[in-house]
Amino acid sequence: MPPSPDAPLLTVRAAVILLLAAVVGVVAGVLSYQVDKSLPGAALWGGGAAGGAVALFHSIVSR
Repeated sequence: MPPSPDAPLLTVRAAVILLLAAVVGVVAGVLSYQVDKSLPGAALWGGGAAGGAVALFHSIVSR
């Protein structure tokens, strides 16, 4: 059954989890860049932190 045309693309819970993970990833990337001055390294640190944050906030944020 196709979704109704008025259905949102993301739920509020999913949007909050992804927003918090993005903030954590950006902060981790910026801090990593300040220490090492390496953009690829900062991107890897930020991506890893964002992935871990998604798992953490998925378990913390109630349904």
